[in-house]
Amino acid sequence: MPRIYVHPLPVRIWHWINALGFVAMIVTGFQIRYIGLFDLMSFRTAVVLHDWIGFVLIGNFFIWLLFYLFSDKIRVYHPELSPMKHFRASFRQAMFYGYGIFKGEPNPHHVSVYQKFNSMQSMSYQVIMLLLVPLQFYTGVLLWDVKRFSGMIDVLGGVRVVDTAHVLIFIFFAGFIFIHIYLATLGHTRMAHITSMFTGYEEIEEDHGGGKTPPH
Repeated sequence: MPRIYVHPLPVRIWHWINALGFVAMIVTGFQIRYIGLFDLMSFRTAVVLHDWIGFVLIGNFFIWLLFYLFSDKIRVYHPELSPMKHFRASFRQAMFYGYGIFKGEPNPHHVSVYQKFNSMQSMSYQVIMLLLVPLQFYTGVLLWDVKRFSGMIDVLGGVRVVDTAHVLIFIFFAGFIFIHIYLATLGHTRMAHITSMFTGYEEIEEDHGGGKTPPH
């Protein structure tokens, strides 16, 4: 089966640091939030790990941002500049996920170097990476040192408001991980998409190859 190189090494490194980091943040977050229900580690250890891993993920986020801003790979998030075409493609993809996939219909999205995400994915990831992730980091930094950032916290409505926003986004990401893993199993084999995040190569059906495999 033909393969195309769609996941450059920096993206793969960022992805797995992010994946492992967010899982660790969720685990330590649960330990901090529900100290009476979990006993995986001490409260102090959970707080220290949560803080340090959080700062690692913030640095990792800026590496991702700079890579996409200063390379042509930013096009994977905006392969279609027509809003109507983008909306129609998103609707077709939603119908596939909600109905077509259970009827054995082919995926309407065909992977290419600059279209590795379908329209639903590109919209979702833009909201996640440009809104929810920065907001989670921002509220996390405020809660990391409440005394130092007390003025900013007061402007936002107080510690309760900041903490509630942080926890709600935390719950979203906990759920998103399961959805992400499920969607990652919807390739032509269960492990096809997951394997590609290690090798960088996506396997494609020959009739959707579009000619020669692009150089890498």
